[in-house]
Amino acid sequence: MKDYDVIVIGAGPAGYVAAIRCAQHGLKTACIDSGVNSKGNASLGGTCLNVGCIPSKALLESSELLECCQHDTAAHGIKVSNVTLDLATLMQRKQQVVDELTGGVATLFKVNGIVLYTGHGKLLADNQVEVSLNKGNSKQIITATDIILAPGSLPRAIATAPYTDDKIVDSTAALSFDKVPKRLAIIGAGIIGLELGSVWRRMGAEVTLLEAGKDFLPAVDQSIAKQASKILTQQGLSFYFACQVNSTEIKKNKVSIQYTHAGKAKTETFDKVVVAAGRSPNTNNVFAPESGLICDPHGYIEVDTQCRTRLAHVYAIGDAVRGPMLAHKGEEEGVMVADLIAGHFAQVNYETIPFVVYTHPEIAWCGKTEQQLKSENIDYKTGTFPFASNGRARAMGQTQGFIKTLADAKTDRILGVHMLGPHVSELIAQAVIAMEFNSSSEDLAMTMFAHPSLCEVLHESALDVFGKAIHKGKAKKS
Repeated sequence: MKDYDVIVIGAGPAGYVAAIRCAQHGLKTACIDSGVNSKGNASLGGTCLNVGCIPSKALLESSELLECCQHDTAAHGIKVSNVTLDLATLMQRKQQVVDELTGGVATLFKVNGIVLYTGHGKLLADNQVEVSLNKGNSKQIITATDIILAPGSLPRAIATAPYTDDKIVDSTAALSFDKVPKRLAIIGAGIIGLELGSVWRRMGAEVTLLEAGKDFLPAVDQSIAKQASKILTQQGLSFYFACQVNSTEIKKNKVSIQYTHAGKAKTETFDKVVVAAGRSPNTNNVFAPESGLICDPHGYIEVDTQCRTRLAHVYAIGDAVRGPMLAHKGEEEGVMVADLIAGHFAQVNYETIPFVVYTHPEIAWCGKTEQQLKSENIDYKTGTFPFASNGRARAMGQTQGFIKTLADAKTDRILGVHMLGPHVSELIAQAVIAMEFNSSSEDLAMTMFAHPSLCEVLHESALDVFGKAIHKGKAKKS
């Protein structure tokens, strides 16, 4: 007899959501996770809640408030003087947010009757799982009818910038500096690098981003990326693209970076260096060779469209499988797999995954970019509308950016929506919903939006697909 109906390895967003959904279906569920807090107690939520999405957003929020008090309130007639940064208190608040949310997941486990093992889980043959408990160094074997692997991912290290205790660090350590570095280098100008760079730049650091790629956010619609790059540069971030980091060296308590840019070898010195060169699937030691499971050459567990592995009754979800490493993508895969195990039909629409970069202004998108449509020879129509022409954005004093709607030239079906502006992390959900229902741009154009609101920019961009935007002037033809 099996010990459980389902065992989930990993309690990040993918794993803990899968475990909760399984329990909701009445399945006897266990979850194995090695995450602990500074006191050595279980801390669920994986990278996202502990050292990723949540703490970084707490720091982004605090740093935005700091900059607002320093530079923006006077325009509202609110004069603030002697604004100072108490970094220790800011970090305490960040940790409080983390503790509240990880504690919330623990509570959800209890109310749903999920058995938690705090330790490392490894898949063996015949749906057996070896549990190496954190406390006591003891091991035990447990079994289940179905097993879900959700081991998550890890920051990717690079050979030319090996980590040190406190000078060359990964994105996790960059969330907990005890003082603001005067000069900060970030290796990688992707989403993680941009967000961390924004945080420390607002707090007073001089931030330089060294990016191996030749373009700024190549996966983003390039009209959005071009304007975002210009804005972030104006804010004080320094970018070097097509930049190769050759070596790093600690000299006199600082980091010397030797890199090549535009064919020239250069050397610069920084107080701290953050390696933000992406993430790798955390699949090492998650399964034994005799289990029969396989990974691709990049370390991702091979799965089908419904996250089934090559082994019967074994699934894999989240950052450890193909697709973008996004918490919400992993969560939806967790729900899908739990529903499949319970005997229901379920699938994930990978064509409408929302993406967000939490800079200021924010960047968000779903669906195809213009460059993708061109490369696929798809005829399309475009509508755009700027936040500068929106009443709510004007009242907020946040007018940078625009929204672009892309629609099929023949069917008018929405193919992609791309945003740069205030709170677009929230606005993008409206586009995702529209695309989930196979809406046309005309459907959005004929929908009533509240006034004044930021979402009117999406409305007007849909109207502009047909050249009918109300608040966008056009030169009269002579």
